[in-house]
Amino acid sequence: MVSPPHEAMHRIFQHDPGLFSRVSRILGIPLSAPVVTTVMPTDLTEASPVERRVDTLLRLESPEQGTFLLAIEAQGKKDPDKPASWAYYTAYLWTKYRLPTCLMVVCQDRATAQWAQRAVCSGLPQMPTVTVRPTVVGPHNLPVITDPAEARADLALATLAAITHAAEPGIDAILKALSTALRDTPQEIADPIVEFTAQGLGNRPAKHLWRNLVAVDLSFYKSYISEEIRDEGRAAGRIEDLLLVLEQRGLDVSDDVRRRITDCHDPEILRQWLSRAVTAPKAEEIFEDE
Repeated sequence: MVSPPHEAMHRIFQHDPGLFSRVSRILGIPLSAPVVTTVMPTDLTEASPVERRVDTLLRLESPEQGTFLLAIEAQGKKDPDKPASWAYYTAYLWTKYRLPTCLMVVCQDRATAQWAQRAVCSGLPQMPTVTVRPTVVGPHNLPVITDPAEARADLALATLAAITHAAEPGIDAILKALSTALRDTPQEIADPIVEFTAQGLGNRPAKHLWRNLVAVDLSFYKSYISEEIRDEGRAAGRIEDLLLVLEQRGLDVSDDVRRRITDCHDPEILRQWLSRAVTAPKAEEIFEDE
């Protein structure tokens, strides 16, 4: 099952297809800016039962390079099977569309990035036949954007930089710059940026900082992360109220009951328990029918 960081690393290019041009400039790849970019179907499955699906596929058209395909893969860790899959993707796309096909791999750690950018050949050293050498994007070559003005100038690039630096020491300053840049941004533009960043951080410690920044700096947004934060606030308040009611009524609250209450983060369930706590003869009976 794919993880949220995996999805964020490549879907940001679907959200803003022009992001590839800005990233290629950062990497020093001499490509002219495409005048047309089309998000392509990602399913590469053939009639055989083996499914092949590239993460993101873009068709780009530029005056100098003409039309070409860009396959974008998000890679969270080293995987010895991946080079063969990447070779299949690019060869299949080249064959199907008869267009030059490029491969970009997005990573969140330096070791994976170093591994991914190696040239891997399918044949013998004397007969390499097909060589896979993707362009790799990661914390080693994307900028650390800590200036809100710089982040505001290119929100998609700032988001990708935050995602790829999720485990780096400077992530706190990066996230603060991004949240500051979003304060004056229209909600319809800011919402997907908030979500991509939240997904990209995954379960890393920085996710807690981002949630707090969204709650404080972007409290007027109605995105799901904002609603989750507000739900957590309501849940914390109801947990406190529920335990107080049980305590004031003199009911014995066992460790198991207390643990079940404090582990619940659903405000609606806690509301039901709180309602039962007013009259329940025993603390355990607030969980009746569950």
